[in-house]
Amino acid sequence: MSNGQSLEEIEKVVREAKQRFRDTLPKDYLSEEEYALYERLYGPPLRETAPEDVGIPTHADMGGQTSGPDDERTLLRQLEEGGFEEVTYRIPREQGDEAERSPDSEKPLASDSAIEAVEESSGYVDAVARNPREHEALQRLMQDFKAAQKKQLEDEIAAAREEAEAEQEAYEMEEEEELFPELDQTSAGAEKEMGLGEARRFHPYTLEGRFHGSPVEISLPQSALVTPIRDLLDRTHLGHVKNAAEAAFGGQGLPTSPSTPEGRKNGQMGGVGLPPDQRHMTEIEADAFLAGYLPPAYASVVSVLREVRKRLGSDWIQQRLKKSENAGLSVLDAGAGGAGLIAWEQILKTEWDLLREKGEVTGSQPPGRKTVITGSDRLRHRLKSFLHNTTFLPRLPDYEHSGEMQGEHLDAGDKPQPRKSYDLIIASHLFLKEKQDHYRQAVLNNLWTLLNKDGGVLIVIEKAHPRGFEAVAHVRDTLLKQFLLPQNGESSIPTEDLNPAFHREREPGHIVAPCTNHGTCPMYKEAGKSKGRKDYCYFNQRFTRPTFYTKMLGNSTNNQGDVEFSYVAIQRGRAKADQLPGWKATERAFAGYENSQDRPDMQTLPRMVLPPLKRKGHVTLDVCTPEGKIERWTVPKSFSKLAYHDARKSHWGDLWALGAKTKVSRSVRVGSGVDDGGKRSEGGKKPRKVEITMDGGRLSANEKNARKERRSKGKRDRQTDLIKEILEAEDLEEAEIEREMDAEVEEEVRLEEQEKRSKRH
Repeated sequence: MSNGQSLEEIEKVVREAKQRFRDTLPKDYLSEEEYALYERLYGPPLRETAPEDVGIPTHADMGGQTSGPDDERTLLRQLEEGGFEEVTYRIPREQGDEAERSPDSEKPLASDSAIEAVEESSGYVDAVARNPREHEALQRLMQDFKAAQKKQLEDEIAAAREEAEAEQEAYEMEEEEELFPELDQTSAGAEKEMGLGEARRFHPYTLEGRFHGSPVEISLPQSALVTPIRDLLDRTHLGHVKNAAEAAFGGQGLPTSPSTPEGRKNGQMGGVGLPPDQRHMTEIEADAFLAGYLPPAYASVVSVLREVRKRLGSDWIQQRLKKSENAGLSVLDAGAGGAGLIAWEQILKTEWDLLREKGEVTGSQPPGRKTVITGSDRLRHRLKSFLHNTTFLPRLPDYEHSGEMQGEHLDAGDKPQPRKSYDLIIASHLFLKEKQDHYRQAVLNNLWTLLNKDGGVLIVIEKAHPRGFEAVAHVRDTLLKQFLLPQNGESSIPTEDLNPAFHREREPGHIVAPCTNHGTCPMYKEAGKSKGRKDYCYFNQRFTRPTFYTKMLGNSTNNQGDVEFSYVAIQRGRAKADQLPGWKATERAFAGYENSQDRPDMQTLPRMVLPPLKRKGHVTLDVCTPEGKIERWTVPKSFSKLAYHDARKSHWGDLWALGAKTKVSRSVRVGSGVDDGGKRSEGGKKPRKVEITMDGGRLSANEKNARKERRSKGKRDRQTDLIKEILEAEDLEEAEIEREMDAEVEEEVRLEEQEKRSKRH
């Protein structure tokens, strides 16, 4: 026996380890003899014990109470009803004590207090440990949990400090721009956004066409979003909120929230599980909405708003802010649950500060009206605590079917009542939940009547899967065919093809982003659902996850998150500035604007719809051209040194202005026919035919058109064959491009040698 232990003692230790740690085991917890008995009784453990296995994250708050200030005391005062209440009072300090304490020392940093609060939670270990060995093992697990929590808090604090430093750097760049007005406005704006050193390495049009900012990962605003949600969640145990979020958003990883986990993209392709316009929510469901819905919704909306602001320019916002008779910009958040308003405030505040520094406006806060759709009273009460000066509506206003309040109506006056309109409408996850096309048409009609006729912008966002893309593409296709006048001399849709129930007078307008063409979407050539769709238009945004959101996902160590989405942004009442035909814009973009004297219109440049393929000596870009085609452009090193450098540093979603050397058409896998939900069509089956023959007095029947018996391949074999075919096709295409490039290089070398020989003679 090891250490003089008897068989009974060894068995007791093993059974207590099984009771405490279940199917896991801490490292080096049992001796060799104890581990041998453990394996014989229960089998080998599944893995090493984690803090979550023994309930440390759930009960980590069982530490001592945070001590108050040294001069603070508490007394109990009896009430008239017979109860008691706590009364806090302070002891006056002596003059020497006041001199010793500075104001800065009395107020510790929030980051230090938060880290100290994590380090003080060890009462749970003392309460549950049954022997010294368990106490030591649990203490090690508690230390691991403290280290992870401390790192998480430090990362969030560092992200907030980086955001503050970025704002300070932007302010310094603005001051530098005022000191040196002779700098080019385009390059100055690019330096302001991307940094002075990066602006020198990249072409200004490359920086201006970028979809992501610098850095690519955005940080959620601490004071406006993260801290209020964290304070609201402190009233409820986070484990209960996690269970409610998983029940509302499709299980572990929250697949039906605005962010879809990597392994759940090919599953059910429905809408969000808990929309903000849902009429009834329980208390725990409202908390689950705040924790699991708002962070990814904010990241997707702020990414789209930043792109819209780039393409329309700052004048779109500043002109409305400078008008004294105007009450500012009005925004409607229909589907983002308030996250859209917070994202809009960040952009609006930046433009307002720029105008205030120039002396064109006064006041600390920009004017404007903010409205959000919230159906539940419980959710509304929570959002009201940090969404100030905001109007809450239970549903979308319906101006489409409301009559004019004038004339014969009893409550009407002599003049018609003005209807509310919004300069910006953020429609997140509204269309995918509508199963029928005419329901989506009704929602679109309603949103269009709410949009300002003079430059209002409608943004539609859905989840990044084939059904979400089809919902966005249906909205885009409907607007181009029924709402907007044709662009660039395109032919109008015949009148007989229009639905008379939704016929309306068409008006000016254009698509702001992401499309640079106003024709049929190359990935949505046939309307409706498509079976087996592989290629569809969507984008992504990386963001820093708050602590409560990482716990919702079941991972308390990784604070980097990605949200993918499909979107389209349309401006009403303003035609496209550059009326260049699509084929002509594509030709100019392919030639490149690197050395061009004419500045390109960024809305007439091709956009990357996939991550760039970086190979040795060349970069391949999959772009959607202004002509409405998906093409593969190749930028070799021999084409241009700067273009090759910028192409290697480009990202998914960027606009490309430096041209290419070769281009080929890229096939788009849009599926085969209409998705009928897996049901076979009865009319497509061949009729059964039976041939009866008589051979030697014996009857025999053979069925014609019978299926041949064959063994179908499994799902994994089919996937392997598909991947093999794709790789072979890409290799052939790359080999063809390389042969063309080698032939061109050899031709250039031959011409150079011929010129040298002619000079010698």
